[in-house]
Amino acid sequence: MKPELRRPLIAGNWKLHKTLAESRALAAGVVERCSRSASEVDVAVAPVFTALASVREVLADTAIALCAQNVYWESRGAFTGEVSPPLLADAGCSHVIVGHSERRTLLGETDVDVRRKALAVLAAGLVPIVCVGESLAQREAGESEAHVLQQTSAVIDGLDPAAMARVVIAYEPIWAIGTGRTASPSDAQAMHARIRALVAERQGARLAEATRILYGGSVKADNARTLMAEPDVDGALVGGASLETDSFAAIVAAALR
Repeated sequence: MKPELRRPLIAGNWKLHKTLAESRALAAGVVERCSRSASEVDVAVAPVFTALASVREVLADTAIALCAQNVYWESRGAFTGEVSPPLLADAGCSHVIVGHSERRTLLGETDVDVRRKALAVLAAGLVPIVCVGESLAQREAGESEAHVLQQTSAVIDGLDPAAMARVVIAYEPIWAIGTGRTASPSDAQAMHARIRALVAERQGARLAEATRILYGGSVKADNARTLMAEPDVDGALVGGASLETDSFAAIVAAALR
């Protein structure tokens, strides 16, 4: 039985999809289909930056949280094209995805970058969803655990307890993102358990027990329940399946205890 303090979290990452009108329609569908479940499951959606304001209006006075897909670590300055944590808070965001594998692999973000972003998000009073995960080559070389634990420790080492209590970790094996391949429930559980053990080593057993660790990587309605039945899988970071109301709502329903 999972602790009550690890309330399930389902976050939909819309990536580079949806116009303003499409984003509003999808957000309205999530509100309609998922609001009842939100009494037991935390639900968040992450639209593109240009749709944050529109989606915020749709989510107003609901239990559905607004999440950003990325952030820069400086609060202000000559950083053309970047968006800061205070600006995201002002836009109505409560959660921010940092270190997504697509930003690491396609845009060259390093562990140092991800830590700076996570610290800035925490300083702004927001919740960072910190993504970690290995490539297929690393998995086949037997390097998965070392790589994932390095990414995790790069963020959590040295955090004060109050900050650590707000961190969400998302394990997303790169080889399973958008490929239709999914880590088996036992594979996901094994890595989640190792991540939690690392948190216990670095931050103590109490914080480790409270830290939510999500799974991401081709999560769909037909595999969500078995994944989240594992003792250390506390929810999901959902990509493609979050772009349709029915599939996302089914994943949220699968998280109900």
